[in-house]
Amino acid sequence: MSAKEAQNVDLVTVEIIERALRSLRDEMDAVVLRSAMSPIIREQHDEFPLVTNADGLMLVGQFGSYVPLLLETFDETIEPGDVVLQSDPYLCDGAIQHTPDWLVLVPIDYGDARVGYTSMFGHMLDVGGSVPGSMAATARSVWEEGLRIPPIKLFSRGELNRDVLKVILRNSRTPDINEADLFAIVAACRTGADRVVELCERFGLETYLAAGDAMLARTREAVRRIILTYIPEEPVVFEDVVDDDGQGNGPFRMRLSIHRVSDRAVLDWTGSDPEAPGPINLLTHEGLFKMFVGIYLIMAFDPEILFNEGFHDLIEVELPEGSILKPRFPAPLGLLNISLARQLDVVQGALAACAPEYAAGAGYGSSPAMTYSGNDERGRYFQLGEISYGGLPGRPKGDGLDGHSWWPLFTNIPTEYIESYYPVTVERYRSASDSGGAGRHRGGNGIEKVYRFEVAGEVTIQDDRWRSLPWGVEGGLPGAPSRKVLLRSDGAREELPSKCDLVPVAAGDRLLFITAGAGGLGDPSGRDPAAVRRDVRRGLVSAKAAARNYGTALEKEDT
Repeated sequence: MSAKEAQNVDLVTVEIIERALRSLRDEMDAVVLRSAMSPIIREQHDEFPLVTNADGLMLVGQFGSYVPLLLETFDETIEPGDVVLQSDPYLCDGAIQHTPDWLVLVPIDYGDARVGYTSMFGHMLDVGGSVPGSMAATARSVWEEGLRIPPIKLFSRGELNRDVLKVILRNSRTPDINEADLFAIVAACRTGADRVVELCERFGLETYLAAGDAMLARTREAVRRIILTYIPEEPVVFEDVVDDDGQGNGPFRMRLSIHRVSDRAVLDWTGSDPEAPGPINLLTHEGLFKMFVGIYLIMAFDPEILFNEGFHDLIEVELPEGSILKPRFPAPLGLLNISLARQLDVVQGALAACAPEYAAGAGYGSSPAMTYSGNDERGRYFQLGEISYGGLPGRPKGDGLDGHSWWPLFTNIPTEYIESYYPVTVERYRSASDSGGAGRHRGGNGIEKVYRFEVAGEVTIQDDRWRSLPWGVEGGLPGAPSRKVLLRSDGAREELPSKCDLVPVAAGDRLLFITAGAGGLGDPSGRDPAAVRRDVRRGLVSAKAAARNYGTALEKEDT
């Protein structure tokens, strides 16, 4: 159906179907969150649902872009009742970017017509490899990062392939948890497919398909206007660095040039450093990067726009082969989320130069993670995996958020959950005072957390921004770096690097885990003194930092 034909669909009907699809996506989330077992998916929501049209273009969701490639490269016919599973980043050109992400695809059929697909991928707790959690800083190739599943039919016409499932689960340290999470994802995709069929029954097939085309066309036009308004014809360049690759190499530069040709935005990563020996490489799928750019454009300039894949032809991407953003097989990929977060900082820096009125500094620029594993008092294996968060930058409309995820729908693991299911006590969990960069609008603080390990085990850590600082803009100061300290029960202190594998811990040892803050916006001298005093009362800023960075005199009740 052409864009012109799509525009002829009744606007009210398009709105109803659009909102129904948004609710459908929320229902897919709810199915997973009530069925999954791992803390990473159940509590932190590290799963991403979507619904596509018959061509595989995302109509609603977060991570899209990969379905057309999967349909193109899958060498079997996808039939009603099939469920396709895959987890190999190199076979999907980086649509999923490291081996712990398991991707499920379910066809949507109404009568004899294929009307679309539901899909979701989620971060599995463990898929094998050299360390628990399958994200080894010491990995030199993807072969060390666990099981890679090529596109296969987990279900064929509704029949489970039990032999395949046995092989997959046999390669995980946490098979029961992985099985529960996998079937939760399958159930969510099937639920989404059922809801689309209900929409087709309610509105008719042709109306549903036309509404989807109208949604894509409307988003395309809205993003086209943003590009014409805010992206200049002359190139704007910005760069930042990932501190290291966990193996003593680095820093690694990420360089982006952005400009406009007619109504197309061109983003060129030429000049970025070659791929790293260690696992910080980001296998960037071109469509997935377009998705990130679209998210930024829409959220920064017009958040009312429905987010879908209608705008992809308006963005051109240059990704140099063999670079940190397009590594060659079998380069390791396990810690790609660190580079992904830094990629967002770079995009933000470039677009801030294009539209200073929307400028913001750098966030915590990482994906801080900790895995604690071992055997408990009863000899049972346990594995706690937790993703932490940090500061978000000061914004034109106000201060940055303290201890927030750079991905908006993620949440923390409740302390009660951790202490109920794992042999660990969380002694402290709070905002890291003074870690947010000073500014007219303060950068958000990172997180300060102290774990006490109750049994002997091993700890693996992934983080960054321990050397480079999250930069501020328009005179705002940078945020503080991250820090990790192992506090031994005998009183010894060990400063740990931001990336380390299998650090032995004894019962009674503690880990001080501090994430980076974010950059401030604007000259700190322009900050409202009342806001500074409020920050001091809340413990977000110390009295010394208030005097040093803001020149604010404090009264007795403020300290």
